[in-house]
Amino acid sequence: MRLQRVPLLASVVVLLAAACSTTDHDGAAPPTSTAPMTAVTTPATTAPATAAPSAAGGWRVTYGWAVPSAPARVAHTVKVPVTPAPGEPLPVLVQIQVGDHPAEGFSRISFAFRGPTPSYQAGYVAQVESDGTGTPVSLPGDTFLSVRFDPAQAHDRSGRSTVHAPPPAIGYPTLRGWAAAGDFEGHLSFGLGVRTSSEPLPVRLGESTRPDGTHVVSVDVRRG
Repeated sequence: MRLQRVPLLASVVVLLAAACSTTDHDGAAPPTSTAPMTAVTTPATTAPATAAPSAAGGWRVTYGWAVPSAPARVAHTVKVPVTPAPGEPLPVLVQIQVGDHPAEGFSRISFAFRGPTPSYQAGYVAQVESDGTGTPVSLPGDTFLSVRFDPAQAHDRSGRSTVHAPPPAIGYPTLRGWAAAGDFEGHLSFGLGVRTSSEPLPVRLGESTRPDGTHVVSVDVRRG
């Protein structure tokens, strides 16, 4: 019996296919070069809205595709402190990731928390402003999304940032960039810059839990 050899080219193709996975199970790209996010110590405000969750496997939709002209809010009960002192009293943001999904027609930014999932909300605003000061937050695009978490923080007990994040300029077709807008007294907020052709684009919110117990909140924006 003659042994058959697997062509070298076929082996290379298999290895390349395994190496070209660009997203993790959260649907966001693994960070290639990350930088700590500078904590912004300004107070935050709240806004009313509701959203009914629906199951979708390990990753679940909490706000289906729609245009949140009023903030869409997903509530979670968080008992504080979440860990006894000297641990963190609130859920702590540890990572921001982004990922593009051309085949599915959306782009995603994900926020990963150590500790329980905080309540969160997202909605279109005329201008994203720094909490407390009201200073406009610079963002690319022509439409802006405000994303808020509570109770949550993005710093440790010494005030140092806990977040590893991609560069603020995302550069996807519609999801163009992000920026921090507040981290103070249990309120954490961000702005997303979106480019549209005319009307605001539909948005979807979802949640997942990683094998290490990290809780992830995802914001999806239609690509067009």
